Amino acid sequence: MRIQSPVAAPLWWDHKSDSGIHFQLPQTSREKLESDIESDIAIVGAGYTGLWTAYWLLKSNPSLSIIILEAKSVGFGASGRNAGWLAGAIDGRPEVLAKKSGVAGVIALYKALKASVDEVLQVLQAEQIDADAIKSGTLQVATSEAQAARLRLSVAGQGDWGATEDDLRMLTVSELGSRIRIRGAVAGAFTPNCARVHPAKLVHGLAASVEKYGGKILENSAVMTIEPHLVSTESGSVRAKFVIQATEGFSSKLPNQSRTILPMNSSMISTEPLPRTVWDQIGWTGAETLTDEAHSYIYLQRSADNRILLGGRGVPYRYANSFDPSGRVPVATTNSLIHMLHKYFPATTDSQITHSWAGILGAPRDFTPGLTFNPRTGMGSAGGYTGQGVLASYLAARTLSDLIIGQDTDRTRLPWVNHSSPRWEPEPLRWLGVRSLYLAYRAADRLETNSQSSRTSWIAHLANKISGR
Repeated sequence: MRIQSPVAAPLWWDHKSDSGIHFQLPQTSREKLESDIESDIAIVGAGYTGLWTAYWLLKSNPSLSIIILEAKSVGFGASGRNAGWLAGAIDGRPEVLAKKSGVAGVIALYKALKASVDEVLQVLQAEQIDADAIKSGTLQVATSEAQAARLRLSVAGQGDWGATEDDLRMLTVSELGSRIRIRGAVAGAFTPNCARVHPAKLVHGLAASVEKYGGKILENSAVMTIEPHLVSTESGSVRAKFVIQATEGFSSKLPNQSRTILPMNSSMISTEPLPRTVWDQIGWTGAETLTDEAHSYIYLQRSADNRILLGGRGVPYRYANSFDPSGRVPVATTNSLIHMLHKYFPATTDSQITHSWAGILGAPRDFTPGLTFNPRTGMGSAGGYTGQGVLASYLAARTLSDLIIGQDTDRTRLPWVNHSSPRWEPEPLRWLGVRSLYLAYRAADRLETNSQSSRTSWIAHLANKISGR
């Protein structure tokens, strides 16, 4: 096994300039807020949600003045650290939204998300944003009989929420093997409704488009308070008719929001560009994204420069909403991800691991994303994507744009509009609960791997009941 000390930063930030000089993104080159100013709209957070909201507002009304405040730099948070899945699927628990709007509302949300994959790709083409995008679909793989049974049940149940066989279908082991060879695979499934993207290229290209249309992005401008018509930092404030919060997992650091969303750590590693001899053993000639059916699941991408990127939860939550904003990954977590890489793809055993990093995603208590807008106060927000925000943020932001402008559209009637999640438990119950749940899920995975039973472990059933997943 040939492993050097990986770079403690996302692969996505590591670029080589035309002169051959390496540099790390995101670079902070924009000015900061240093006075009190006014604007039509103030947006907190220069990630996908904030930037897409600004983009669609400016496309609808180019005369709007829009200020986007970013604590660090564009794409510093989850938008520059994720796995690059532009996935057209309902995130969270559709049954939660069905209680509000019925099954028809959830089906409408699913169709809107599915359509959004192509919409984003069209915007990238129109704006000439090269984000290594390719609509390649997603492969789901089961490596135990219990996982295979869950996968079959999940595929069959998707029809209840609007998916057809063309949207999601089971694969035989032979069909899966013709696409990718994974050691221990016993079943698979495929959906075409996903595109692979380069997250940092996407977020920086989107920021450039927002600025081209007249939006103003201020970096190194950490927001201290958010109120109706007013956003304040240490060195200045923005007074605006509308204020939009797009802070996702970082929301827990704002006043009175410590229990609204849980900042969950997700970690990734990247291999070096792999040679043809390795790919000949793995297959994976397409660019499908990949996940397994374990309770403590992993997710993967084959990058445009022929690396394997693999992610997982590692240490999902730290006491009292604490996290390392720089995204350093504990050695044990890195080793665990490397173990999974080698387990599934033995041909990578001698490959170098070049990068290791973590990011913060937002998890609401019911694991169901939502967006809110109050026309009386002019305040809005979106988030809680629980790891599927690359695409969900696009639809949520476009919906926020409709609501701010006052347009009544199919999007503004989707069931996640003004969805309110319960608050998380206070500490130490929150930390004890999340830690116990993930220990339980990992124990369930071990039991299922060592068993020939097709039944999901009772430990996982109990954990699901407690967590509400």
